[in-house]
Amino acid sequence: MDKDYDKEGVDSSLDNFDSYEEYLNSHITDTDTYYLEDEELARQLVELGIQGKGEILSKEEFEKRKKDNEIAKKAKQENVPKKLASAEKDLSNFKFLQELADREEQVRNGRLTTIIFIRDIIHKGNKKREISGYIDYHHRLKTENFEDYFLRKKKLLPTPQDLSYYYWDGQKTSINESPNFRVDTYSESGLQFKNKRDRKIINVDPDAETPGDNTRRFEIETDEYAQVVIYDHYTRRKN
Repeated sequence: MDKDYDKEGVDSSLDNFDSYEEYLNSHITDTDTYYLEDEELARQLVELGIQGKGEILSKEEFEKRKKDNEIAKKAKQENVPKKLASAEKDLSNFKFLQELADREEQVRNGRLTTIIFIRDIIHKGNKKREISGYIDYHHRLKTENFEDYFLRKKKLLPTPQDLSYYYWDGQKTSINESPNFRVDTYSESGLQFKNKRDRKIINVDPDAETPGDNTRRFEIETDEYAQVVIYDHYTRRKN
């Protein structure tokens, strides 16, 4: 491999040149400039290989390598593991957030899908309002800056855009599917969710004998919410 190429296939020798003209100029010597007295002519002679030293790329080769460099650099950046939103956060006194932090990496990489049920009391003026809903944890991780939640700058609450949302006082309800789950409101067991990858049912009925195949239910004791329940669903990957 050429010494100017790194292991990702990036030609570092071209990093300093924004244009082909700049590249040719780098091969023009002071002697060339003195005798030719014409920068454009000097560039033409370098391009033809009459002046300059070493291999001279054609304009097409130069532009192709620059484009290949950008593609290789982008691929390299995309392959760098992203720092977890929960990384280096002290959550020892916040049970719910610690549970989310413990699951973050697996949820992000797709080994685990998690549904979060939250019921909470919100204050509007002098009145208290109860809201509840089911959240696709992976979807919210992908669409929000979750570090604000782990830093406790924001409180995680269901919204009308989540899997389900219920505003008790105003009797406002919304149901939505997400990238990971479909919502089944016609089941005899009440509200259920179907995982889109393995088509398994997640039964969120608290009185059900089981929440479903490959699913575990955890009720989290916390003073920050009226109620929190986590449903972890492990999908089986084909080898």
